[in-house]
Amino acid sequence: MGDDKFEYQELPIPSYEEATAQPSSSRSDLGDGNDVERQGLLGRVDGGNYQPPTVESVRGSLDDLASSVSGSERGSTDELRRELNQMDVDDSAHGSSSRSRPRLRHHFSKRFSSLTRTLRPLQRYLPSLPSFNFRIDLNTARAQMKDHGCIMLLRLFALLLVVTLVYVFFIGDVFNLNSRMVMGQSYSASSVENFVQGHVNETSIAENLRRITNFPHVAGTEGSFVLAEWIEQEFHRAGFDEVQREEFQVYLNYPRDDGRKVAIIDPPHLAWEATLEENDSQVPVFHGHSKSGNVTGPLVYANFGSREDFQLLADKGISLNGSIALVRYYGTEGDRALKIKAAELAGAAGCIIYSDPQQDGFVQGPAYPKGRFMPSDGVQRGGVSLMSHVVGDVLSPGFASTPGEKERLSPEDSPGLTKIPSLPIAWRDAQRLLQSLEGHGSKVPNEWIGGVPKIQAWWTGDQNSPVVHLMNLQDEVERQPIYNVHGTIIGLEERDKKIIVGNHRDSWCLGSVDPGSGTAVFLEVVRVFGELLDYGWRPLRTIEFVSWDGEEYNLIGSTEYVEKEVENLRKNAYAYLNVDVGVSGSEFRAAGSPVFERSVHQILGRISDPYANKTLKEIWDDKGMKLDALGAGSDYVAFQDIAGTSSIDFGFEGGPYPYHSCYESYDWMEKFGDPGFQYHKILAQFWGLLLLDVSENPMLPFDMEAYATSITGWVKDLDTFAKNKGAKVDMQLMFNAAAELEADAARFTQWNQIWHDSVWGSGGYESNVMAIQRVSHNTRMANFDTHLLDLEEGGGIPNRTQFRHVVYGPELWSGYDASIFPAIRDSINTGDWSLAQHWINRVANVIHTASNNLLN
Repeated sequence: MGDDKFEYQELPIPSYEEATAQPSSSRSDLGDGNDVERQGLLGRVDGGNYQPPTVESVRGSLDDLASSVSGSERGSTDELRRELNQMDVDDSAHGSSSRSRPRLRHHFSKRFSSLTRTLRPLQRYLPSLPSFNFRIDLNTARAQMKDHGCIMLLRLFALLLVVTLVYVFFIGDVFNLNSRMVMGQSYSASSVENFVQGHVNETSIAENLRRITNFPHVAGTEGSFVLAEWIEQEFHRAGFDEVQREEFQVYLNYPRDDGRKVAIIDPPHLAWEATLEENDSQVPVFHGHSKSGNVTGPLVYANFGSREDFQLLADKGISLNGSIALVRYYGTEGDRALKIKAAELAGAAGCIIYSDPQQDGFVQGPAYPKGRFMPSDGVQRGGVSLMSHVVGDVLSPGFASTPGEKERLSPEDSPGLTKIPSLPIAWRDAQRLLQSLEGHGSKVPNEWIGGVPKIQAWWTGDQNSPVVHLMNLQDEVERQPIYNVHGTIIGLEERDKKIIVGNHRDSWCLGSVDPGSGTAVFLEVVRVFGELLDYGWRPLRTIEFVSWDGEEYNLIGSTEYVEKEVENLRKNAYAYLNVDVGVSGSEFRAAGSPVFERSVHQILGRISDPYANKTLKEIWDDKGMKLDALGAGSDYVAFQDIAGTSSIDFGFEGGPYPYHSCYESYDWMEKFGDPGFQYHKILAQFWGLLLLDVSENPMLPFDMEAYATSITGWVKDLDTFAKNKGAKVDMQLMFNAAAELEADAARFTQWNQIWHDSVWGSGGYESNVMAIQRVSHNTRMANFDTHLLDLEEGGGIPNRTQFRHVVYGPELWSGYDASIFPAIRDSINTGDWSLAQHWINRVANVIHTASNNLLN
């Protein structure tokens, strides 16, 4: 960000002809014809002692200045006025702005502020300058020259100085990147970074979380809407330029009070009914997007509910046809929806998922309220739509569910919904079900034995098991309104190019961890950036903060937004920064596009762990951690996999906690999650610094060589995977594409050094020619992930064509996990080598094209 990280090597600044001869885009490609000059500056006009000049006051001052410039140099005062009028930017297009801000071009504002400060010491030598008249009679002039020769010489000197300064500041278009001037105030990159890092307040974050967890806020309910209104107010309070609420109408379901039951109904002597609800429940226990149904069948225990678990039962001769499958959370199948789908494919009529203490309860340690783990009555709610198949509204895959949209599927036809009813229960209730299986089927393998106490022996069950009644009747709403809230800070230079900062606010109950910890930090970042705006600061690129609704129901809010704005995002979105679970422990983790690798390492190096007496980078390196690949499970999916926007997700994680239960409360966070809110604080610092890096750094800090290196490694992994599967395919085209990308990325990155030496070697001054080249360079970096989308007919992942990125996608049978080169892996898994080869060739060609686009 303008520091001296490289050894200076003097290199020539390219000439204009050399610069324009390169295949870089012109500024006119970057938006509204204003891009050759630095773009609009929004000045604050309310609050505080500092008042920036208005359009009228600036124009008036320049009228005075204009009279000192000769007609031969600038023409008339009227011409100067016309030029100034052309420099003004109309502000009428921003009716949703939270404040009225007169807008001047950054190009003009910076130069005028500097020019007026330069001329101020000369005013005592120019006593009559404001009224200086160029239409002086020659005889009068000669008389004045005889009597006032000194004064005239000084005036002529001042006139020449003014003309020179006008040229330098207005025509030469040299921009100082060392210290950016905004409305008369100077800001260095380091001063802004220090401000952000130093102004994060953990008390403010704690108060945010207290307010967030005062009531449940399930998607589409009044609680989520009230939080939306509050967040909208916070955007206004921060002084964002544009604040708006965005509505979509989507398919949601909610439990009926008398519509849920789990009971043993046969034999009569075992008759029993589950409690279902938590002891202090504020939200009924249910699965979002679950199938409504009322079914009965023999109970069969199927461990973690993976396909391998159901296959083992089949191998033992145990049929699941018409059964009620009982499975536990986590384990070999981490996605609750895929547990239900596997049970459905095995022939089950219904599925019950319970929280076993071996994974998240007292076996791990003291249970809440004595410790951090799930209590005996705690229930993990959650969505059970098939997000590895369809994301967003399950009735509008591939297009946005805007109000009035007619082309929608029926729930019966949606590929994103399971076909059998399901319910979650606590281990307190599962205990009775497991006890009833004794003597039925066969004893389970040791790895199937869970931590539920007082089970004499663990049995699988079979068709002769006790009969269980599972009732799950839902209120289904096909057009339930949900609301995203957007708050935007318009950038100075690349106003059309934006960095999107997102967090969802909906939760299954109080949500102190998921997503409350992220939302509390999100609001603190908003507050700090609002303070920066109060001091007149403004980023180079536009920043858009968004609070998503409906994430827990299949990532709906973010996906519908992406589907609505997909073309604009593919062209103009530079990065998406996501936080979901902000803090559940003390270990920093991050997953994202490799372009963020360098930025993550640098920022971790300037933040210290509050207790370990080490920087986060030292801890990261000591543990051998790395930036993971993106899978699924949060709001980055649509940005990375559909829009091709380079995305990253991060936060602090720890051991298990009362996930998606009503025990995930403020009290839990204050006592066990993050006492003192110190990890919330440093998460806000990391988030704010990363946001500054990608929105403020003149050279977009994307690490293209890291991306190329990652792809080479992933191709090797893919080759190993194919060989292990016995696939008869030729991977050479993939190796060729990866090698070409490494070479092209290295050549592309060389220009970063040229720019660095040219600009910082001249004291931080950047010419307009170099600025045009830099913006073009940034655009090609930002477009790289977009160019890795397969947008041709039939592109994307076979049978999952919503996902268009050839490198990233959700693992088909592991929902939350990443699948690298998913189209190829899916094809290899089918055993169709011809189809696999087709996708190898196709993906290699996409990588080849993306590589070429870096240089052309």
